[in-house]
Amino acid sequence: MSKTFADCIVAVTGASTGLGRAIAQGAAARGAEAVIINYHANAAEADETAALVEEAGAKAVLVRGDVGDDEDCKKIAAAAEPFGRIDALFNNAGVTAVALDQSDLGALNSEDFMRLYRVNVVGAYQMTRGARPLLEAAPKRAAVVNTSSIAALTGVGSSIAYAASKGALTTMTLCLARVLAPKIRVNAVCPGFIDTPWFAKRLAADQMDDLREHIKNAVPLKEASTAEDICGAALFLASPDARHVTGETLLVDAGAHLAFSF
Repeated sequence: MSKTFADCIVAVTGASTGLGRAIAQGAAARGAEAVIINYHANAAEADETAALVEEAGAKAVLVRGDVGDDEDCKKIAAAAEPFGRIDALFNNAGVTAVALDQSDLGALNSEDFMRLYRVNVVGAYQMTRGARPLLEAAPKRAAVVNTSSIAALTGVGSSIAYAASKGALTTMTLCLARVLAPKIRVNAVCPGFIDTPWFAKRLAADQMDDLREHIKNAVPLKEASTAEDICGAALFLASPDARHVTGETLLVDAGAHLAFSF
């Protein structure tokens, strides 16, 4: 594997499992010197991510914190201070509220919206703000990659609140790309379905099998994406290969968006 992150200091929020874990492990395998692994609740899963990062050759630094809390964001960024810089920040932490019948406007309340915006939008903003001095200290142009969603572009997701929050995150990506240039690039990756433990914890095994089969039949590439299928695109956006890419939104959804009219 090419060492596109050789000697880099990488920070990943929401990295205890799923896409965040895949990004952390992928950066380590590509030569990162250290990976800051943020998690919110599950210390055991975060320890597993740390072990995978160390196995891949990077130093793992675990930091517990809620990105919706500004002081926690400062603490997460500060974990990189001993290294003097952050070369790549992945704002991956996110939450949702499930309300699949989007015609039922009573399924969501203001607290649902505020919780999702606090983590999915404000959290990414606060993390970027907290990490800015260390990002600007990177010897080469640093990168921020936000994990948005196909829901940001289609308006279809686990709930209206979720789609709206990811739409806001995608717009904020443009704002930050403009104001943080030329020292920091800011882009977003927009996955579709990702086969992660989030679903497995909520569905029975046969339901998961049915969901995977449904996704395979619904998308042009006929595959249900895994975290490993998505993380390469996120890592690309943070790598030197994308050094002239900023303010972009990259859809990584096995072609699911082709079923929608924009």
